[in-house]
Amino acid sequence: MYTTKEIAEYYRDKNEAALAAGTDQTEAAQVLQWTEEEAAHMRAYSCPSCGAQLIADENTAATSCPYCGNPTVVPAQFDGALKPDYIIPFRLKKEEAVKKLQNYYGGKPMLPKAFSSQNHIEEIKGVYVPFWLYDGVGAADLQYHGTKSHSFSTANEHVTVVEHYEIVRKGNVEFSKVPADASSKMPDELMDSIEPYDYSQMVDFSMSYLPGYLADKYDVSAEDDSKRVDVRMKNTTINAIRQTISGYSLSPVREYININPGKVHYAFLPVWMLATKWNGQTYLFAMNGQTGKMVGDLPVDKGRFFMYFIAIAVIIAAIVLLIGFLTIH
Repeated sequence: MYTTKEIAEYYRDKNEAALAAGTDQTEAAQVLQWTEEEAAHMRAYSCPSCGAQLIADENTAATSCPYCGNPTVVPAQFDGALKPDYIIPFRLKKEEAVKKLQNYYGGKPMLPKAFSSQNHIEEIKGVYVPFWLYDGVGAADLQYHGTKSHSFSTANEHVTVVEHYEIVRKGNVEFSKVPADASSKMPDELMDSIEPYDYSQMVDFSMSYLPGYLADKYDVSAEDDSKRVDVRMKNTTINAIRQTISGYSLSPVREYININPGKVHYAFLPVWMLATKWNGQTYLFAMNGQTGKMVGDLPVDKGRFFMYFIAIAVIIAAIVLLIGFLTIH
């Protein structure tokens, strides 16, 4: 039996040597492969329902899929896919995640009991979700038609003066490690919603962080994910440059943005996940395993909804009758 410190020391030299080489979008899938010795201590699991491919250390048991809630997750062949450059370890323990989830559910009176039951909440799973992290520079060439107006009155008339301006801005915005999840099973809007992550706690990847958690194998390439990140960089670049303009009503004439790509990194980021099926639909809940920020789709129990609606209607009717009675007398 090895300690976490011993395992981390064993992998440190290999990780640092690989990271020193860096990577760009064309090389991202060619570095940091699992060694035969590392692969021997890894296990792969496949969900026959949604097709999710999960990996874990040899001592971690997978009993259900965190994406669809299917209770049958079967062993699969571990094929040694790309190993991450970095990892952000889980900061929130399971007990803390369960408590936060209980509080979250507690404020939702229309939630079906199947969601809020203690046994169900305990099924929450810690998953390292694969992410591509992109560096780059956004070069902006912007032109706007700006107007300013002011009014004054004389003895005979009210005058409004409108001033017209041509406003030009050029500049660069640098980006470091813009995230995009690399799992097709994970809804992008869910992962965007639980951002941000604190990169100051990001460390070189080591298998010592995996015990007790599942990890999703990426199935979206860095090239495919880059299209979504380019849009994000472009919008951020425009917003950043436009913040240098104030006091005008603006109409865009030209908004030219060129994204110059930089290095692409591969990382595991921590997420607490819970999947629940209700009336034939799967609802996915996600919590940032570092900060505790949470988001999820929740169903409404129609029976409870109508009970609350009727109760509120009765209360309102009683108040109206009481006011009417007091007014008459």
